[in-house]
Amino acid sequence: MKGLLLEAEWKPRDGYKVSEFERTTGKAVTGSSVWHGPKLRIADLPDAPLGPKDVRLRVRACGICGSDVHFYETDKDGYMLYPGLTKFPAFLGHEFSGEVAEVGSEVTDLVVGDMVTAEEMIWCGECVPCRNGYPNQCLRLEEIGFTIHGAMAEFIVIGAKYCWKINELADVYGSVDRAYEAGALCEPTCVSYNAMFSRAGGFKPGGYVTVFGTGPIGLAGVALAKAAGAGRVIAFDVSAARRELAKKVGADFAYDPVELGRQGTKPRDVIMEATKGEGADLHFEAAGSPPLTIPEMEESLAVGGKIVIIGRASERVPMYLEHFQTHAAQLYGAQGHSGYGNFPSVIRLMAARRIDMTQVVTNRFPLNRGVEAIQTATKREGGKILVLP
Repeated sequence: MKGLLLEAEWKPRDGYKVSEFERTTGKAVTGSSVWHGPKLRIADLPDAPLGPKDVRLRVRACGICGSDVHFYETDKDGYMLYPGLTKFPAFLGHEFSGEVAEVGSEVTDLVVGDMVTAEEMIWCGECVPCRNGYPNQCLRLEEIGFTIHGAMAEFIVIGAKYCWKINELADVYGSVDRAYEAGALCEPTCVSYNAMFSRAGGFKPGGYVTVFGTGPIGLAGVALAKAAGAGRVIAFDVSAARRELAKKVGADFAYDPVELGRQGTKPRDVIMEATKGEGADLHFEAAGSPPLTIPEMEESLAVGGKIVIIGRASERVPMYLEHFQTHAAQLYGAQGHSGYGNFPSVIRLMAARRIDMTQVVTNRFPLNRGVEAIQTATKREGGKILVLP
């Protein structure tokens, strides 16, 4: 089975204390402090065994995420940029859809030929967070493409319980291929849905929403905010192409924060102007640049406003808590996409044509050009890049 394999050297930074968990599992809790010199190549590995509760999927589409880019990119010392849970070597890819090619002996709700998308958070269902309804905080968590083999490959074996049917999307889009592309976009859209609605509780229809960072997660945030009835959606990104995509999926305004700075103004100023001085009811941080974005969000919070953090960053950020107290405001952290009806809700929104995330696909690569696909993603010039095995 061929796939896009990432390899890196386990080389903890000077001063980084490797925990007992990291030593015994081989997983780095803070990947950017452990993995050195990442390299990508197309590799051919043996097929994974099929368990009784598993399905084998023929991967039809797999998106490249900012996390995949951060696996490949390094700092000046040669350490990968991704700060989260990781274990290598592993095939990359966690935003995917596929056709059921084989089912385990105990699988009853999927059959060969079904079209599915899937979660990448492999939660156990037995630890205390899982039992309390927090699958994204599972204590035994595995992540497809992060700690175990991912879907930038010809096939992937996954538990049937993590799969969601998308058969109806073929009728909606009038094309099986396009339905699979939409299916690959379910995972990042569910990340945004989980952050905006399941974690932060959403906003009242008519509310003002800002999205900082319009990569694929941010673009999904824009589309979901518009579908949920936002009065105005204001987006920020340094990429002109991504700002145009933001407008395409529902942003009323899209600004370059760097250009605003050249003009002697700031995001907070245009937010307050667009909201008639009331501020944003929900700020969505998808840029992964909290030292730059949080001050702007703080200064443009509506009374009762919310900030939800979905972009990943390993930096500490000073915050003026008095501002949150005086504005009766809240800050929410969000990770993952599992549980809470996130996947069914997103699939239904796609089927109803309330959102169409296929609009943000700008590049498609075959699997044998997977390294080139990742390198293209590092330019941050377009929208979603898909690998089509």
